[in-house]
This record gives sequence, C-alpha cells and structure tokens, in this order.
Amino acid sequence: MHALRRARRGLAATAAAGTVLTALFAATPARASTADATSAAATVGGSQVKCTSQRPGLAARLSKDIAGALHGRDRAAALALYDRTTGTSCSFRADTAFDSASVVKVTIMGALLRQTMEQHRALTAREVELTTAMITKSDNDATNALWHQIGHAGIQHFLSLAGMGDTVPGPKGYWGHTQVTAEDQLKLLRLLTSDNSVLDRDARTYALRLMNRVVPEQRWGTPAGAPATATVQVKNGWLPRDTHGWRVHSVAVFTGGGHDYGMAVLSQDSRTMADGVATVEGAARAVNRDLNTSTAA
Repeated sequence: MHALRRARRGLAATAAAGTVLTALFAATPARASTADATSAAATVGGSQVKCTSQRPGLAARLSKDIAGALHGRDRAAALALYDRTTGTSCSFRADTAFDSASVVKVTIMGALLRQTMEQHRALTAREVELTTAMITKSDNDATNALWHQIGHAGIQHFLSLAGMGDTVPGPKGYWGHTQVTAEDQLKLLRLLTSDNSVLDRDARTYALRLMNRVVPEQRWGTPAGAPATATVQVKNGWLPRDTHGWRVHSVAVFTGGGHDYGMAVLSQDSRTMADGVATVEGAARAVNRDLNTSTAA
C-alpha cells in the first residue's frame, strides 16, 4: 500500500509537470487544410525521399536536403517525419526493418502504461524506478525486468492497438533484436503527442517526461540542430552485431514554442558507433533546419 501511494503521488507530480506540455500542445498554430498540400521527391541511391507539406516550397526543400544528407549512406538508413504545424510528412525507406536496439524501450514503456490502464491501477514504485532507469539512462537490466514482466503477449497487444503492424518483438529475451521500421516508430511518437484511445493523457505525459529527462550524454541524434525554443523528448539506440555492423537509431518529438513534430532516423552498416551517429545527425540537422526556417526557399 505504501508503494502504491508513493507511485500515485509520483504520477500526480508527473501529471502536474505535464500540464506545461499539454499547454504547449494546445498553443500549436492551427493547421491548414490537407487540400493545400504539395508533394515532392528526391532520389538518393535507388530510393526516394518523399515529402508532402502545406507550406509552399517546404516539401521540395526537405526532400532535397534529406537526400543530400544521406548521400552515400542511403542503403543503410531510413527516416520518417511528421510536422503538425506545417502539415508536413516525409519518408525514406520507412518500411525497411532494422534491429531495434534500445529504441524499443519506448515501446516497452508504452506496453506497460497500457497494461496499467487496463488494470485500472497506477504504476508501482518499482515500475516507476524501472521505467525511469530504462528511458533516462537506457538501463538494460531495468529493460530486461520489464520485458519479462509484460511478456510477449503484452507487448504484442500494445503493438496491435497502436497499429504498429510491422514491428516484431525480439525472440525470447532479446528485446534489442525486435524488428522495427521508421514508419512504426513514427506511429508511436504520434500516439505520445495526441489524444487517442491507446494511451491516456496521464500515460502520455509520463512517457514524454521521461524522454525529456534522458541524460545529457545520450541526447545525440535527432536533437542535432533542434531550435532552442523546442522541448525535446528523445530516445536513442545503438547495437553492434557481426552482420550489418553498428545499428544506431534515434527517435524524438519536439514540442512547445509553436513546435509540434517528430522524427525517427534508423541506420545500420556503420563501421563504428560514431559513424552511425553522424549518419543520423546529418539527416536530423537537415530536418530541424528546414522545418524551422520561416520561409522555404
């Protein structure tokens, strides 16, 4: 009972802190009609970066700049982007599967939060401790504990509710080998930043708060080049294997100050982790720059 009361107090404090995020979401500028959207594409390697936007010129600029950033790494990367403020979306090999590494930890957190909703209970003190360590420090022991607690069925249940049909949970205890796509990761980010029937407001606020508290040394990747006016919620993943070298991924949402966008950048076949980070950050800088330029050239 004491642990449950502590967890409820923790969630209450989280919800209070999250009212700032909620207010920032509400302050996002109105969206234009989708009928006003224009599309553009740029080829890199054998694939296309495809973008659609309601802001004149932005789709063409984004597709060109993302393609330029991924030149030479196009067969080893994937990207998906949404921006509610400008009615923009982009995709590049967004249905290609990658070993998840630690980006799957956001999915694990989502599955746990969904379970507590269905069980009509708050997180226990232990669950608060484990989720905090898993997200803010990318702690693997905490992830192992939650992965086994939720179970394969619980993870799959959440994926089904979230519409993440291309995500395949890793076998046995190998959560880092879960197969993910940039498009499914973007679906998860959308869930965390909008009203929906899968995760309620308290669950979303809790998840975003932890992603906002990721330790400084793990805040590389998609935040590269992000505007100082944005609140950044991020989770990264990195994993070396004998095949396809380093997997280096980054997912993030950017809110507040008139910002309301999210992106997922996945990569593999890097010789070193630093090479993978450079691939992710090159694409992220192009996106952050173009979305936050007041007029698209």
